[in-house]
Amino acid sequence: MLEAAEIECERGGRKLFGPLSLHLAGGELVRIAGPNGSGKTSLLRILCGLLEPTAGTVRWRGERISQLREEYSRHLVYLGHAAAVKDELTPAENLGIACRLAGLAPDAHAVASALEAFAVPDMPVRKLSQGQRRRAALARLSLSQSAPLWLLDEPFAALDAGSAAHTEELVRRQLAAGGAVLYTTHQPSSLDSAARLVELAG
Repeated sequence: MLEAAEIECERGGRKLFGPLSLHLAGGELVRIAGPNGSGKTSLLRILCGLLEPTAGTVRWRGERISQLREEYSRHLVYLGHAAAVKDELTPAENLGIACRLAGLAPDAHAVASALEAFAVPDMPVRKLSQGQRRRAALARLSLSQSAPLWLLDEPFAALDAGSAAHTEELVRRQLAAGGAVLYTTHQPSSLDSAARLVELAG
């Protein structure tokens, strides 16, 4: 499904990692581990096409993602460690826009249910706490079961126990449906025992 071949990453003249090769198949869970500064976020950004590797190639179903561009983006969900939500909009408005950009068209009830499952209040994002902002971003996973690839950077950061458990359950459903999930985390998770570990030495 997703294949990275001999990829390397340099930032600011410093080599973060590489050469690194990995393969992610449908139904597979991969955890990226490593100390701060080892390149975990850069690796995810390379795999989703937001950052070019210094060397090596990334392919989706045999095709270079640099050639697929928007077509590839419609097959994946990428959630960075910072909640990408607009302060002036409500969580529902943010979620609706994110889904439409991904080619999804959930109705208002589905959007409300996804946010309710994460206990996100209905108010402008600027009034939300960091944890609520994070949960508002993660609610997209509830509506993205059709995307076969999830790339999640620190999905459990700033979450309470209930929200973390709900996120883990969404990941399990995605894997059971044949989707592939790659994630980074510093927080212990019940998913870790089922994940294949890729460690960046830093």
